[in-house]
Amino acid sequence: MPFDWKTVDWDNGRVRMIDQTRLPETVEWLALETVEEVARAIEIMQVRGAPAIGATAALGMALCASQSKASDSRSLLEDLSRARDRLARTRPTAVNLFWALERMQAAAQKLAGRFVPEIRQGLLNEALAVLDEDVQANRRMGRSGGALIPDGATVLTHCNAGALATVGYGTALGVIRGAAEAGKRIRVLADETRPRLQGMKLTAWELHQDGIQVTIISDNMSGSLMRQGKIDCAVVGADRIAANGDTANKIGTYTVAVLCREHGIPFYVAAPLSTIDWSLESGDQIPIEERDSREVTHIGDTRIAPEGVPALNPSFDVTPAALVTALITERGVVHRPDRDALKVLLER
Repeated sequence: MPFDWKTVDWDNGRVRMIDQTRLPETVEWLALETVEEVARAIEIMQVRGAPAIGATAALGMALCASQSKASDSRSLLEDLSRARDRLARTRPTAVNLFWALERMQAAAQKLAGRFVPEIRQGLLNEALAVLDEDVQANRRMGRSGGALIPDGATVLTHCNAGALATVGYGTALGVIRGAAEAGKRIRVLADETRPRLQGMKLTAWELHQDGIQVTIISDNMSGSLMRQGKIDCAVVGADRIAANGDTANKIGTYTVAVLCREHGIPFYVAAPLSTIDWSLESGDQIPIEERDSREVTHIGDTRIAPEGVPALNPSFDVTPAALVTALITERGVVHRPDRDALKVLLER
């Protein structure tokens, strides 16, 4: 059946989301009732993907407002500030998190001075708008990006930038869905995406639900397959894009981009404008999250590495803009993205 659920939503005063750590074995829904539960869900990757993290943070702020015992707007704003600080500490790389928190905080400031119930409702409305806008943006990306995918193409993806990484439809997988909905025959190769295997567990599961042909490959296979002419293009998502077009995405993305350049294969990035961090001049300034080395050295509770040998575990890498064939956004496609091209995109 088509994957058309919302990954995260508001449900009678609670934040409802799919527990992505249980997929693909089990589809389990969480009902989060406190800001701390929302923050922990982001930290332990029960929800992941930059747009989904941003939407979850927005709902977390609305949840704070709905639960606050404040009797006046000043006290409520203080509670919201504390919630914002806690949510901001969850994951450092995905800029959509901070974009959503700033948007919610700005909405709260505009409502300051009104009665507390009005502020609560206003913040909930703002959070729900974040969710709706995400799905609409993804569908627009799917239509414009899908046009870049040739009929009969084999498309490589890395990590998961699908409905599970957003509120719905997806960014990179939205492009693939858009091509499929246009009647194109698409085959997808999903990198397993070590160490957490989001490509194997999540991307393959999503596309299989949609009836889109997908095959899992290990992360070290793509170069050989490109050399054999078995990959036509690559489409990935993004967690933060600097003002010059440098792109941070799941570790291993840079490798895919270099291989695409070597073999003359288009390398596409699909992301909403909220993923662009205009405060950063280049990708060198993007903070890269370093996660627990156990994600590398263990499978579940079983250690697969020699005792006493350390492991690195940066969660993201940065792909220079020069390696990006085109950036696909809700406002259209930018070929060879750079600072000037992104500014034009923003002004459209």
